Amino acid sequence: MIGLLARHGLSLMGTAEMSVRGRTSGRMQRIPVNPHSYEGAHYLVSARGHSQWVRNMRVAGAGELRVGRRVRAFTAVELPDTEKLPVLRTYLEKWGWEVNQYFQGVTAQSTDEEILAAAGDHPVFRITVTS
Repeated sequence: MIGLLARHGLSLMGTAEMSVRGRTSGRMQRIPVNPHSYEGAHYLVSARGHSQWVRNMRVAGAGELRVGRRVRAFTAVELPDTEKLPVLRTYLEKWGWEVNQYFQGVTAQSTDEEILAAAGDHPVFRITVTS
């Protein structure tokens, strides 16, 4: 539903529809996402772990974000676990109401150690908009 709304120009709190090329099919796959900004950089966080879009992004290294007619191409670089702490904490502050269930008890108020322990289960990509 969130992706459908974004595709038609209605973004809830910044949601968007992401398209990434499938690693085996070669077709563009569409997924609703919550783009996140932290200290001037932009990120995509996989609340649901090592999902299909994550596997596709690791191969493709790029994708598109869509809200209505506005389409922005981007490149993506996956962060190592050691760099995820501030991004995950601020992501959980903004999106926790929607994604806490996937973080198995880890919230924005969790300790640094607890968030870092969960970091391996939640890939984070720094994205750079190219168009």
